[in-house]
Amino acid sequence: MANEPYLWGGRFSEVPSAALLAFGASLPVDQRMWAEDIAGSLAHARMLGAIGVLTDGDVQAISSGLQRIAEQIEAGQFVFIDSDEDIHTAIERALVADIGDAGKRLHTGRSRNDQVATDTRLYLKSRTARLINQLKALQELLIQLAETNIDVLMPGYTHLQKAQPLLLAHHLLAYFWMFNRDTRRFEAAHLAANTSPLGAAALAGTSYPLNREQTARELGFVDKDGTPVLIPNSLDAVSDRDFLLDALFAASTTMMHLSRLCEELILWSTEEFGFITLSDGYSTGSSIMPQKKNPDFAELVRGKTGRVYGDLLAVLTVLKGLPLAYNKDMQEDKEAVFDALDTLELCLMAVGGMLSTMTVNSERMLTATQAGFMAATDMADWLVKQGLPFRQAHQVVGQLVLLAEQTEQTLSQLTLDEMQEACSLFDESALAALDIHQVVQARQTFGGTASERVLEQLQLAKAELEQA
Repeated sequence: MANEPYLWGGRFSEVPSAALLAFGASLPVDQRMWAEDIAGSLAHARMLGAIGVLTDGDVQAISSGLQRIAEQIEAGQFVFIDSDEDIHTAIERALVADIGDAGKRLHTGRSRNDQVATDTRLYLKSRTARLINQLKALQELLIQLAETNIDVLMPGYTHLQKAQPLLLAHHLLAYFWMFNRDTRRFEAAHLAANTSPLGAAALAGTSYPLNREQTARELGFVDKDGTPVLIPNSLDAVSDRDFLLDALFAASTTMMHLSRLCEELILWSTEEFGFITLSDGYSTGSSIMPQKKNPDFAELVRGKTGRVYGDLLAVLTVLKGLPLAYNKDMQEDKEAVFDALDTLELCLMAVGGMLSTMTVNSERMLTATQAGFMAATDMADWLVKQGLPFRQAHQVVGQLVLLAEQTEQTLSQLTLDEMQEACSLFDESALAALDIHQVVQARQTFGGTASERVLEQLQLAKAELEQA
């Protein structure tokens, strides 16, 4: 019969055109979930054997056949054919061809609806675990860089204008905590995926006495105590994709943080800043200007952030108008998720490489702290300690900054007479407030940039990683 290759062919007297079947097929996207599909089928077969729906012989034949298929796919020897709509169809078709009727009994009590939901959850658990490890590696690198550059001073910025001096270590650790939150978001996405839908069948459950706890336990859908975790509503089990949104949001936020970091690497590597020098291995040149050394990979990370945002919006849009339970629209979820996670992994690799190979130009950073009147706040604070209200102190120092600008000086180059002309409270001890090292060390509040506090923060960061 013309429709025999299709799992749903018995109902139809004709099949859609080849172009439409190709349009409806998800195999090019979901075939990467072959290992998860085989794992789910093995668990389902063993459970069917345990409840007496399949004979021991059928279970053994199915298990052996699935193992052979896994070996063929792993070796690149598995042949997909035109009628394979998705990875589930391809594997079942090959299994039946290999072991006969026993293969046809595997799908008892199961639908592709709960099958794909199971595969996707298993896949996402694996990918989020891998991303968490990559993020932790990036956090460890930031800790190492902070320790290596613990005494390096740099300008801190607001509005991209020099504001107050910082330790470079303090600046790097800001990104540690950003990525730490990203790690937590991926852990939450991993937890959200850790719930078994298998046994929900098409949407309403099944009349077979399936042991959902057994398959959940075998597939690793368990809590910390090893108790199986099941989705309690069969409609929700086959239609829920919130766990994918959790992962996509985590990926989008991580990309935003990577993009911010890359923007700074791009700025810092310019001749105007000169704070860092990127390795040649993480730079490219110009086809026309021989002198150019471009931070292309940092720029690509910045650019690919929008791509991951688009993946999140795509899945949100797919899901927004769907009635319960499963709809074919949901086939569109995986391509966006795979793209986002693939993109993020590559970006994490690129950023880690750039950070680990860059050169920090500490003298250039220190020189930059001498300009920009970054001790102005401390000068105002000095006046406050002499009894002047802060608003008045702010105005006085503002006048001195204007004077320094007009005379093309720094604050530290102003004479004591010039300072006293603005406010009689100034004396020789005020000059200490202009020392940039003292300005940094004065930031003693918890989370501040003083060396003691940054060392304290490093210990907290290390403890956070160890606890994770």
